[in-house]
Amino acid sequence: MHRILVIDDVEDHRENLSEILALNGYHVLTAQNGKLGVEKAMKEKPDLILCDVRMPELDGFGVLQILSKHHNTSDIPFLYLTALSEQTDFRKGMALGADDYISKPFDTDLLLQSIERKLDKISRLRGASARNAPFEGFVNEAKALELLHDLSNNRELRHFPKKDVLFEEGKTPRYLYYIEKGAAKLYKTNSEGREFIIHISGPGEYLGYLPLDSNEHYLESAAILEPSYIRLIPRDDFQKLVFGDRDVNARFIKMLANHVAEQEQLLLDMAYNSVRKRVASTLVNLHDQNKSNIHFQRDDLAAVIGTAKETLVRTLSSFKTEGLIDISDGHIHILNLEKLRLMPN
Repeated sequence: MHRILVIDDVEDHRENLSEILALNGYHVLTAQNGKLGVEKAMKEKPDLILCDVRMPELDGFGVLQILSKHHNTSDIPFLYLTALSEQTDFRKGMALGADDYISKPFDTDLLLQSIERKLDKISRLRGASARNAPFEGFVNEAKALELLHDLSNNRELRHFPKKDVLFEEGKTPRYLYYIEKGAAKLYKTNSEGREFIIHISGPGEYLGYLPLDSNEHYLESAAILEPSYIRLIPRDDFQKLVFGDRDVNARFIKMLANHVAEQEQLLLDMAYNSVRKRVASTLVNLHDQNKSNIHFQRDDLAAVIGTAKETLVRTLSSFKTEGLIDISDGHIHILNLEKLRLMPN
């Protein structure tokens, strides 16, 4: 029996959808907001997700953005449900990777047909992958994750205070780092000593795996953004596992591909997006990483966005005046996530 997760903040809508799906032979899971929907999707891994767009706290766009970045949820068919028919919303949803977009009030037959098509398609794709022996290792995520968990389990857990440097560009790597709690920044430094932050990492992420896999020096530096607990995995142990198991190797190849794609998107944003759009997108991304209470140094935020600190401060002040954020004691509290997410360029 296929399992379908329904994410909608309106109780009547959830119950109506649940009844329709149950009568048609589906096992239904529900969540009353985006944050709970993300948690349930990661825990239960349903066969398909039906998600409302307009929800408080975390909207449908944010839900898909988070789930698409996680290996165990990125391939789940995702259908948006919305009362709006605006073309911009449709394009945004599909650009994020949604499989379909269904307007409310929906036709029950059309909804069920769309669900059946998506489930049939994903079943055929998975079946083809399972029959394709040379690529078998690339679809066995569960095994890879279990081995990686065993690798990081019981390793030295070290506390790093804010601003500590984990590793530096050009140095020889010794460890694979696993963030158990806290946050770190990956950055490069130009000839004038100015930092350009290329990624902010949080709990559950690995750092420093690129040079370990290629036997090269670090191409970037990493420093602690907030007090963190990080596990240190010796280089030799990491290499034995990666080169000794193709499932783990495939997992890190996917991580590398995501890393490259993220850098390409960052460069595109820097080239084509306005400062307001870049600041808004950065705040949204940090919120989607469960950092709704953002407390990074203004220098660090400016380095992520690729602008001067003074420009960042002016933009944040403008956002505060517009009621999009609140700033107190150095913390940025998001008040209107939806407007930030849909900030025009």
